[in-house]
Amino acid sequence: MKSFIPEGYKSHLDLYQTQNAISLIKKTFQENLSILLKLKRVSAPLFVEPGVGLNDNLNGVERPVSFDMPLVGKNAEIVQSLAKWKRYALYKYQFFPGNGLYTDMNAIRRDEETDNLHSIYVDQWDWEKVILPEDRNEALLKDTVTKIVRCICHTGDVVKAKYPELDIPELTREVTFIKSQDLLDMYPNEDPQMREYLFVKEHKTVFVQQVGGALSNGKPHDKRSPDYDDWSLNGDILFYYPLLDCAMEISSMGIRVDKESLARQLEISGCQDRAGLMYHRMVADGTLPLTIGGGIGQSRLCMLLLGKAHVGEVQVSVWDDKTIKMCEDAGVMLL
Repeated sequence: MKSFIPEGYKSHLDLYQTQNAISLIKKTFQENLSILLKLKRVSAPLFVEPGVGLNDNLNGVERPVSFDMPLVGKNAEIVQSLAKWKRYALYKYQFFPGNGLYTDMNAIRRDEETDNLHSIYVDQWDWEKVILPEDRNEALLKDTVTKIVRCICHTGDVVKAKYPELDIPELTREVTFIKSQDLLDMYPNEDPQMREYLFVKEHKTVFVQQVGGALSNGKPHDKRSPDYDDWSLNGDILFYYPLLDCAMEISSMGIRVDKESLARQLEISGCQDRAGLMYHRMVADGTLPLTIGGGIGQSRLCMLLLGKAHVGEVQVSVWDDKTIKMCEDAGVMLL
């Protein structure tokens, strides 16, 4: 997606109303999420030590922001996500099966290509929950997705009751589940982004399953780091967003790797060198619990529920001069 402002767009809420609405969304959503998924809030790190395997490698090409700490005698990296740190925290804090944690994650992704939905600054709710070996199945994954969508829709209802002037479509509560291979079979001549768009535009609320592994065309639907999600038991929650006529990804989540899937995915990705890192050793020897988890975009959710055209209307970041001028010309205020 290239950055653009839809013709005739005007925010339904002014600056102060927007700030109050953002606060309402975050308070309502996280309270409901913690109840439905049995999560406790914990504090999260802004940076971690490199070389222990806790930072998220994302697609493997993004460069984490790093800095030295002369008085500590170590280096540190700004987190790119907390996908692996959360699992370690569940072990360290001695969480029991059926319970989990959530936290506010703030990250810097310096190599992100910015547009209406993407920013250098990333804010999301990161959550993780301990499960039993028999829970590593599609049924648990689908049940968890359904609960998250229920939280999102309920939050939308609360916001609309408070701000009836918002003119945004009702969210579809029923989730359509589809595997990435089935999407390729349906639209063999389209790229993954267009496949998602075509399917989500028709079905409105969608969970695309099995992201990361190679499909029949030899390519993955989308890249995923090999050491947190089990590529056969993960996926993305997407909503159709008519204002921008796009499929908006709200969450990437999944059941996490066990010893076997970790070894398999590291080999497929050519990342066997990571096997000796602390985190990977703890997965392989069973020290870390089996978990399910994911991230839910805070700014994305605020955009969706407030009918905003640009993510810069709901978060503070740094933008290129062209984007700044485009928004100024359209009367759109970037925070």
